[in-house]
Amino acid sequence: MSGAGNDQGDNRAETLAEFKKVVNMPPAMLREWLASEDSRSVGMTAEGEKVTGRGDGEAVGHRMGERILALRAKKKVDLDADDYAAMRKVIGYVHRHIRQRPGGDVTDTRWRKSLMNWGHDPLRD
Repeated sequence: MSGAGNDQGDNRAETLAEFKKVVNMPPAMLREWLASEDSRSVGMTAEGEKVTGRGDGEAVGHRMGERILALRAKKKVDLDADDYAAMRKVIGYVHRHIRQRPGGDVTDTRWRKSLMNWGHDPLRD
């Protein structure tokens, strides 16, 4: 593999494989989740404000959930450099967030709901 910034060949294949692994919610499940009030009540806005309800603006993760659906609908040959950059962002977020898992039952936590906005349900692992 060439330099870290290289998006060609094996690096793209590795990125796509890891993206498919960390995004463990099927599209229909993610779409249904993103339409829920719980989905819109977690995360941070692009301006860094905490989201606690629908009136607080759209969280970065919620917006990325929509992008994930679009990425998953694309054919591999149609994926471009911006798509792979978005996939790497999802991969990085999910890996970082998983390491911050709180103790106890995470079923109804902001931590889990935020991860789900990014296409990863830790209860599906």
